[in-house]
Amino acid sequence: MTEEKRETVIDRKLLELLVCPLTKGPLVYDQKRSELISKSAHLAYPVRDGIPIMLPSEARPIED
Repeated sequence: MTEEKRETVIDRKLLELLVCPLTKGPLVYDQKRSELISKSAHLAYPVRDGIPIMLPSEARPIED
């Protein structure tokens, strides 16, 4: 069984408009993990099928 790798691409204009819903700070796109990173909130928001899931309850806590 082979694992299928999907690399999602986020539109740059969309990325410029999106902010962390908790801190209103900027987000950094991690294409490898398909996540939007909020360094100020220490959260990683998932991107599923090209759609950012901007719910804090869906975010993964991260360490710096």
